[in-house]
Amino acid sequence: MPPRKRTGRARAKDLRSRPRRRKVSPLTTSGVSYVDYKDAELLRSFVSERAKIRAQRVSGNNRQQQREVARAIKTAREMALIEYARRPMTQRRGDKRRGQRPGDDRRPPADRAGGPPGDEREHSDDVVDEHLDEVVAPAPAAVAGEQA
Repeated sequence: MPPRKRTGRARAKDLRSRPRRRKVSPLTTSGVSYVDYKDAELLRSFVSERAKIRAQRVSGNNRQQQREVARAIKTAREMALIEYARRPMTQRRGDKRRGQRPGDDRRPPADRAGGPPGDEREHSDDVVDEHLDEVVAPAPAAVAGEQA
């Protein structure tokens, strides 16, 4: 009797238990024995597009190589050979925040279009007090004549 074909969870479990092929480091394939901080092109291959140092499992480095690469990248950044941060290639829309719910406006009530309910006044920074008396300032010529 032929073995049954595995589907669903049994197949997924079977695929997870298989050992993955280990990724080979670009340092070993190119025969680099010393990671130089001045070799910016080599170091850029270990940096993501957002200028983050790639992990060991992504780059394929062993522990020692990863430590050497990380130190060289940090030194190259200090020497301004590699940038600390790059501009992202995709732009997010500025009018929408992540996780914003409809009707969730976190601006102060005075900045909102309608303001709080029942407040029909026009918003202004001017202080208006109806109980202030009008003060008449003396003319500049009269003040100058008294001092002379």
